[in-house]
Amino acid sequence: MKIIIVGAGEVGYNIASRLASENKRVIVIDKDQDAVRRLSENLDIQVITASGSSPKVLIDAGIKETDILLAVTDSDETNLVACLITDLISPTTKKFARIRNSDFDPYHDRLKKENPHIDTVINPEIEVVNTIKKLMDVPGAVDVGDFADGQVKYVAIRLDRHSPMAGMRLVDFSSRFGEDRPLIAAIIRNDNVIVPRGSNTVEPGDLIYFVSETQKLEKMLKLFGKKIVPVQRVFIIGGGRIGERLAKRLEKESIKTKIIDSDIDRCHYLSEQMDKAVVLHGDGSDQKLFLEENMGQSDVVVSVTDDDETNILVSLLAKNLGVHDTITRIGKSSYFPLLATIGIEKVVSPRLSAVSSILQNIRKGKVLSDISIFGERGEFIEAIALETSDITNKPLKKLSFPKGAILVCIIRNGQIIIPDGDSVVKPDDRIIMFAVKHAVKKLEKLLTVKLDFF
Repeated sequence: MKIIIVGAGEVGYNIASRLASENKRVIVIDKDQDAVRRLSENLDIQVITASGSSPKVLIDAGIKETDILLAVTDSDETNLVACLITDLISPTTKKFARIRNSDFDPYHDRLKKENPHIDTVINPEIEVVNTIKKLMDVPGAVDVGDFADGQVKYVAIRLDRHSPMAGMRLVDFSSRFGEDRPLIAAIIRNDNVIVPRGSNTVEPGDLIYFVSETQKLEKMLKLFGKKIVPVQRVFIIGGGRIGERLAKRLEKESIKTKIIDSDIDRCHYLSEQMDKAVVLHGDGSDQKLFLEENMGQSDVVVSVTDDDETNILVSLLAKNLGVHDTITRIGKSSYFPLLATIGIEKVVSPRLSAVSSILQNIRKGKVLSDISIFGERGEFIEAIALETSDITNKPLKKLSFPKGAILVCIIRNGQIIIPDGDSVVKPDDRIIMFAVKHAVKKLEKLLTVKLDFF
């Protein structure tokens, strides 16, 4: 598979790194010499220093023989033009455009249906807002995501010593909890990702990723000593596109919202856009302002400025003021391993959202969703089992999954099945798998070559 990426920024760099590690043929085009040099020095890919919206550059890069074009620069206009030119030169090439400006929101469907069309519009900021809202809906969770149109959720919980499952082996879950047992997909312990087997135990301090039917989630959370409490007051630091989208969404749900931004012009704009949210002008890290505005009484503080350091500082200040739940936007992947050690666990990343959106469209076969977790060190993959696949019509205990991969859920005719060794995947089942990063390549290769699945 040949892929051309227009844009060598954080999103371009990280998706190029992922695809190159999976033996995809990757070419990255960008005008920024420093960004291009960074890729060429660190990744085994081809780079071109030029404008990715130039017809000549695209032709010279081999766009006519390219399977997918990813236009992921910071300029919506450049991304749109790159896709338009590609459609004129190579109509069969799939085109993905990163478009962040909310002015384009009403036109996403038309861009995908009308010529020159775009196969996929990627707006990571919309996904970030969705993720923030999911985290608010499950206050005890560190991470939350949906499968099967919301019928199934994955949730990450930090296990404490009071949980009835602390110290238990996974093989004993069935006899202890019966059919209402959680399906453990991954255990994060001492910064290591463990794909669990029956003999593994769950220990206090572990970060546990489990899968549950949405309607049974509250019951599952009780096993972890957590309960769902409705959010009533939210404090948002940063009035950019994410902060604005989030505030508007919270307004619709009658959640009391305050939003702070340091740019007075932006504050004037936000005050005109909001119906109920209170807009404040000030420094997002000003503790005096926080005290004056009673931040400590907020249920959740969400820090989504464009500066990672400010967001980290705000979350720490909020926790110091007694706020139980903080959600922090982080752009730099180098920060992820450090955050949990300082007490910041609920993290959202536009870059990771963009990578997940791109991967689910690049994976071969009927992949419905592809979600990266824990700093991209693991992936949930939701897909449709094909009739020709070797994964079907055999008990799971007779199948050989790559080390580091596990089948966590089967969905058949709307019924949620927690699999065991005797479970059988049937054609057209939805299946959800989890794999650590190094196993994804082996899993895709196995399924593609032998099963024609991905």
